[in-house]
Amino acid sequence: MNSFIIINLYCFYYKIHASLLGCAIFQIMVSILMKKLIIGATGSIGSAVSKNIQKNGGKTHLVGRNEQEISALANELGSTFTVADVLNENFSDKIINDLGNEEIDGLAFCVGSIDLKPLKLTKKSDYMQCFNLNLISATEIIRASYDKLKKNKGSIVLFSTVAARKGFLNHSIISSAKAAVEGLTVALAAEFAPHVRVNCIAPSLSQSKMAAPMLKNEKMAESIAKMHALKRIGEGDDFSSMVSFLLSKDSSWMTGQIIGVDGGRSSVA
Repeated sequence: MNSFIIINLYCFYYKIHASLLGCAIFQIMVSILMKKLIIGATGSIGSAVSKNIQKNGGKTHLVGRNEQEISALANELGSTFTVADVLNENFSDKIINDLGNEEIDGLAFCVGSIDLKPLKLTKKSDYMQCFNLNLISATEIIRASYDKLKKNKGSIVLFSTVAARKGFLNHSIISSAKAAVEGLTVALAAEFAPHVRVNCIAPSLSQSKMAAPMLKNEKMAESIAKMHALKRIGEGDDFSSMVSFLLSKDSSWMTGQIIGVDGGRSSVA
């Protein structure tokens, strides 16, 4: 083989290698610029998720209903944000308008409630509000952000509760609403495949503002902790790594899964 052919083959190889390297660098840059949309970002879980993503070099767009709290968290993390209440009409339009041309490849819907009453004390409005908060609002933001998520082969993480599958006293309101979220998870996982992945985390009780009334009594908190195999109440950080994993490409072969992060409450406690 003469030197002219060798030189041309070398040049061809170099161009291909440079082109592939350029594509890889471009894909990395695009991935870095992508944002994760965090709904309920000022809650115990939502804030922990937001901080975990930022700690690992990711970018977020945060959504919360309290302007002071969400702006403070956004400033701390260098994130963009939207002040919105998921129970307000057209809240999802406001979020998408604020995002503008920015791309997202992940959505974490970290919204929840604790609604505990015996059935005889419940009203229809209790169930309607709980379903609107936990289920209907999730469908609204998923519908609004779907095109962006599909374009970027994105991932959605929803939140259920251990009580959706394990019967607890006075939990009919929240258990039924969160069981519906689990149904939504598997239905959308089937509908959106292979373009967008959808998974769900089912936590047990964790330290949060909404759980504070139950946990402020030291003896009650201790009693609840003992109901778990790991003998403690959950923390926001117990969920953040799992959410980050499910939003990342590391979980690219996972969809339609309901994952218990519950201190063993659902299976061994």
